[in-house]
Amino acid sequence: MSSIIPYKALALQLTCESVNECTPAEAKTKMMQSLKRVGKQLNASKAFIGKDLKLVVLPEYFLTGFPMGESIPEWQEKGCIESGDQVYKAIAAIASDAQVYLSGNVYEIDKNFPSLYFQASFIMNPKGELVLRYHRLNSMFAASPHDVLDKYINLYGKESFFPVVKTEIGNLACIASEEILYPEIARCLVMNGAEIFLHSSSEVGSPMLTQKNVAKMARAIENMAYVISSNSAGISGYSIPTSSTDGSSQIINYEGLKLCEAGYGESMVANTTIHMNELRHHRNRPGMGNFISRQRFELFTDTYKQSIYPANSLSETLPDRTHFIDQQNKVIKYLKEKGIIN
Repeated sequence: MSSIIPYKALALQLTCESVNECTPAEAKTKMMQSLKRVGKQLNASKAFIGKDLKLVVLPEYFLTGFPMGESIPEWQEKGCIESGDQVYKAIAAIASDAQVYLSGNVYEIDKNFPSLYFQASFIMNPKGELVLRYHRLNSMFAASPHDVLDKYINLYGKESFFPVVKTEIGNLACIASEEILYPEIARCLVMNGAEIFLHSSSEVGSPMLTQKNVAKMARAIENMAYVISSNSAGISGYSIPTSSTDGSSQIINYEGLKLCEAGYGESMVANTTIHMNELRHHRNRPGMGNFISRQRFELFTDTYKQSIYPANSLSETLPDRTHFIDQQNKVIKYLKEKGIIN
């Protein structure tokens, strides 16, 4: 078992600047301005926290906000970026300048699916190299690889669904926003070796046990993994109140203990020391609390063979928001017919 020197991690809580009211050209300019601000705040945070800050997670929507009724072509033009473009290069430069592993979540165009966009989580290493890309698997109003499953597998293989990058600071994986509520995603990542979940989110910040706050602790406990969850400090540029998604960025350890938590507003308070050697010792210790080693997957195979939400629903369809609502209504009807729900 290799030894890792303890280091600092940060869930950086930032205000997100929406691009909804921008033209496409204005949107790209605004993204670059936002990244310039992010870089300054990250470097200042590292100067305060210390040189041993090695891992930083940014909030969901840190770059653009989220679509508010825009069609897919409209959001592709103003709210999406592409692999290797100037925006991605600027994100890479932030990581290399600060000498950290940097994770976040963006809207991304994939040239193999020109009529869609995906919500993509990324990890940049301290050299500014993209070492992990993850396309969100479960999204309410955006395309998922599951919606174009056959073509996606043909292009990228099933191994692309649950990527984990093994680094000198531990094995890192991304979970996007509400996906923290789906235990199967975290479990599949852990079975691929994940030790730290990097959770970019934009949610109601609250000291109460919200659904996501409960889920963060649960995913940490059942997978014996760290959860580094970065929330926004509000989203500006919308008609909805800015602070509707603000606060409570947090880091939870492999026993489900909350180690730090930010209040409201922009903050670097959610930082703490990561002890990878202790996590690995915990996972190697037999006992009732070693949940990974007590899995009996054979018992669950028949349940998970069932098709609930249909795959490939976008293979021939250019969707709008009504498509996703219609699909969910069909699933609910199916569940009632099967007697799964009443």
